[in-house]
Amino acid sequence: MANMRITNLPDELHERLRAQAEANKRSLEAEVCSILIQSVIASSEDGFGRRIRKRYGAYLGDDLSVERDQTKSHSGVFD
Repeated sequence: MANMRITNLPDELHERLRAQAEANKRSLEAEVCSILIQSVIASSEDGFGRRIRKRYGAYLGDDLSVERDQTKSHSGVFD
């Protein structure tokens, strides 16, 4: 694995990262690595909705027409 050194990190950010790492029972390095993985790798992958659109997009329209139920609602009656 590669190593990275971060300099000039604001004290408040360092403290928040340290507290978050402690809450997650991780080292500071493991916490920062987890944040980077979630931020960079997870966001670059297609989510469920995008995979569905990619697979079935030709069969789905671009518009979504939903008619609202106009039936009047009634309060529940409790005896």
